[in-house]
Amino acid sequence: MPKNQAADPCVMVIFGATGDLTKRLLFPSLYNLAKMGSLNEKFGVLGVGRQEMTSDEFRNEMIAHLKEFVGEKYDQKEAEWFCGRIEYTGGDFDEDKKLFDDIKSELSKICRSKDIPENFFFYMAVPPDLFANVAKKIVDNGLGKEEEDHWRRFVFEKPFGSDLKSAKKLDADLLKIVKERQIYRIDHFLGKETVQNLLVFRFGNSIFEPIWNRNYIDHVQITVAETLGVEKRGGYYEKAGALRDMVPNHLFQLVTLTGMEPPISFKADAVRDEQKKILDAIQNDVIAVRGQYEKGMSEGERVPAYRAESNVAKDSNTETYAALKLNIDNWRWADVPFYLRTGKRMAQKHSSVVIQFKKAPFVLFRETAIERLTRNWIEIHIQPDEGITLHFGAKIPGPLVRMGGVDMDFNYVEHFGEQDGTGYERLLFDVMTGDQTLFQRADMVERSWEVVDRVLRTWSKESSKDIANYPAGTWGPRSADELLEKDGRKWRNPGS
Repeated sequence: MPKNQAADPCVMVIFGATGDLTKRLLFPSLYNLAKMGSLNEKFGVLGVGRQEMTSDEFRNEMIAHLKEFVGEKYDQKEAEWFCGRIEYTGGDFDEDKKLFDDIKSELSKICRSKDIPENFFFYMAVPPDLFANVAKKIVDNGLGKEEEDHWRRFVFEKPFGSDLKSAKKLDADLLKIVKERQIYRIDHFLGKETVQNLLVFRFGNSIFEPIWNRNYIDHVQITVAETLGVEKRGGYYEKAGALRDMVPNHLFQLVTLTGMEPPISFKADAVRDEQKKILDAIQNDVIAVRGQYEKGMSEGERVPAYRAESNVAKDSNTETYAALKLNIDNWRWADVPFYLRTGKRMAQKHSSVVIQFKKAPFVLFRETAIERLTRNWIEIHIQPDEGITLHFGAKIPGPLVRMGGVDMDFNYVEHFGEQDGTGYERLLFDVMTGDQTLFQRADMVERSWEVVDRVLRTWSKESSKDIANYPAGTWGPRSADELLEKDGRKWRNPGS
């Protein structure tokens, strides 16, 4: 997303425009794109919500939210330009047939008044059970028809199903209505610069790709850790759990970007074809452990156990932590395990990919003061401090040959300066320009659920007593440490 390169002229239609996602992320992201010069002058937004209000009332609310969530970087002039392109209409998505006639009429007015060609993308900031229903009503009303080089695109927020069966049904329902090339399954995690930089880091540097294989790499660790609990989402989390919530999307996307072969180009399907091959190569013998947080200390505050949270069953067997060991059955990654973990109420908010290299031969140093060689690793920090660390051994000054571990650090903010961003800017820009590279295809979603379903079936046979507990504010249950210790390895935690 080059600075000052504007996206295509279009109108964004947001279903669920009065919800949290819109005010916290979507509008701040659009505002940031406007500040970067990445929104076309011929751009508009139509908010659609269940609440009845005028466009002026909606704009005033959005300005208040922008001030809150953009903070000190809020610019009144920029906000006025952006909010001057916003309209609103309200009604019931399920029952109000007139609503979709109103949407059609409003879109026509916006295009005429702002001289915008009829390029529309429909953003579904609504529950997944409404995806197909709303999309069908859009198409039935003639708004999904692509004519005279005008495009129509549909953006769907995760989760994309709750298991393989529901994911297949959702895909089948959507593909009866629109084409796969019109579907953008959005995962904000892929909007982070360091996630996107995985491809540049691997394939744009000749020093890394030659050693990115089983000959040099011992294992790979992928961590997505949160310090937050379930907050007020206990009802949702009871149905989801850490595995469903994070693994088929966030973590498996990181697995594919870390493990994929070089694509023939950076065209969307060329990249996604290689990602799909990695998912297909995941062996059936996935080992998984789960845990649930107990009461403890998190970021200096005493917090309750998961089972004491609101809308959570007292005997819940929903996991708040999941760790997996999987193997990729191809030439590059044979015998190189990938260890994945994600959890809530962990010691730090931290997401990273760690590439652990094999040991160098010790024979040269056997008659020196060095007792063991420093292990080499690369850590790609995704959040909160985006950057890359290379860890290697160096001689400690002095008359004896001794070795110490040292780090070479690259930090995005220090090098490029702080960027305004929520993680959605790049993804929204890509929707407007028709680039699907960072969006999952139906076959990728379904293959991810195939792997996860096997774990879910195993866990469904276990009782709540089989869940390993871990105190809030720690790095997870003991069983997760044992998962690596059995292989003579250990998790790399921040600062270790």
